[in-house]
Amino acid sequence: MTEELSRTSALASRHTALGSGLEDWNGMGTAWSYATDANDEHDAVRERAGMFDMSPLKKVHVQGRDATAVLDHATTRDIGKIQPGQAAYLSVLTDNGTIADDAIVYHLGENDWLIVHGSGDTAACIDASAQGKDATIFLDDDLHDISIQGPSALSILNANSTCDLSQLGYFHHAEANLFGHSCRISRTGYSGERGYEVFCDAGVAGDIWDGLTESGVMPCSFAALDKVRIEAGLLFYGYDMTVDQTPWEVGLGFTVSKHKTGYRGHDALMAAKGNEKILNVGLTIDHDDMVNGGEILSLDGADVGIVNSPCYSHRMGKSLALAHVLPAAAGPGTKLRLSGDGIETTAIVVKLPIYDPEKSRTHE
Repeated sequence: MTEELSRTSALASRHTALGSGLEDWNGMGTAWSYATDANDEHDAVRERAGMFDMSPLKKVHVQGRDATAVLDHATTRDIGKIQPGQAAYLSVLTDNGTIADDAIVYHLGENDWLIVHGSGDTAACIDASAQGKDATIFLDDDLHDISIQGPSALSILNANSTCDLSQLGYFHHAEANLFGHSCRISRTGYSGERGYEVFCDAGVAGDIWDGLTESGVMPCSFAALDKVRIEAGLLFYGYDMTVDQTPWEVGLGFTVSKHKTGYRGHDALMAAKGNEKILNVGLTIDHDDMVNGGEILSLDGADVGIVNSPCYSHRMGKSLALAHVLPAAAGPGTKLRLSGDGIETTAIVVKLPIYDPEKSRTHE
C-alpha cells in the first residue's frame, strides 16, 4: 500500500490474499484487480452473485435539527419527501449548476441522514451548506460497504439475515443482522442487477465478507465493476461526468426534483436546460478488444466527441464505451469514426443502458 493512502479497508488482507495490489481510489487501497479473471467475476454478477468492497466510498453523517435543510440546499432532490427507510440518488452542484459530485442519501431516522459519495466534492458542499445551521457533520471511515450483486443475491442474503429482503423495495434500506452481526442492508448497487449493499462496522466486515464467500458469493474487482456498470450505462464521477457538465448533459436530469428551488446552482442549472453542449451516449465499437479511453470521435471529418469509459464485454461479444458527443451526433444509430492510440475504426451510438435496456433486473 502506498504512503499516499490515508484510509484503510478492514478487508485489505482479504484483497491481498486474492492477488490485489491495493491500488488507490478515494485515498483507500482498492481491489482494482484480483488473480482471478475479471471475466469470471463478470459472469458471477450476471449469473449468480458477486461482491465488491465499496468501502472507499465516503460515508458522511448529517445529523441535527437542520440536517434536512442542509441536504436540501446541497442537493438536487426534494429531501423532505424521502421517508425514513428510503434512499435517493442525486446530484450535488456547483454555484454554476455543474456537477460537483453524485451521491446516494439515506434517511436513517428523524434528523439523521447518511450521504455516500465518491471522489467529488459532496462533503465540502455539505459543509458549506451547513454554515450557521444546527447540524453535525462527520465522515465515518469505520462504516464499511460490501455490495452483493446478482440474481442469487436475494436468496443468499435472506438465508443468513434476520430481515426478509424480498419485502425491501428498490432504494429502500433496513437494519438487520447478517451472519449474526448488526448492519444496514440497502437495495442499491452499481451493476444493472438486483443487488444489495451491506453497511457494517469495520470490526465485523471481515466476518460478513467470509460468510458471503462461504455462501458462494464471488469476490469481484473494480475491473469487473467497470464492465457491469458500463453495460448498464452507469456513470463514474471524474470520467463520465465532471465539474464541466450539467445533469442535463450526462443524463442525470431525473435527479433534479421538478418543483424544487433554492438549492445551490439552481438558477444556473435551469438556465442551462436546453443549451446542452454535449450529451452522454453509449457506443458499440468495431474492435476486438477494449479501447483505451480518450479516443477522438468524428463525424464527416469533424471532431464531435471523446471516449470516456471503455470496456470489452465478453458476454455481449462487443467492445463498449460511454462517451461525450455533440448533441447533433448523439442519435442512436449514428456512425462515428474513432481514432487514437493506434486505433482507427468505427463506433455506433446506442441507447443506454446497453444491457437490460428495460432495467427489469434491477427493478423486479
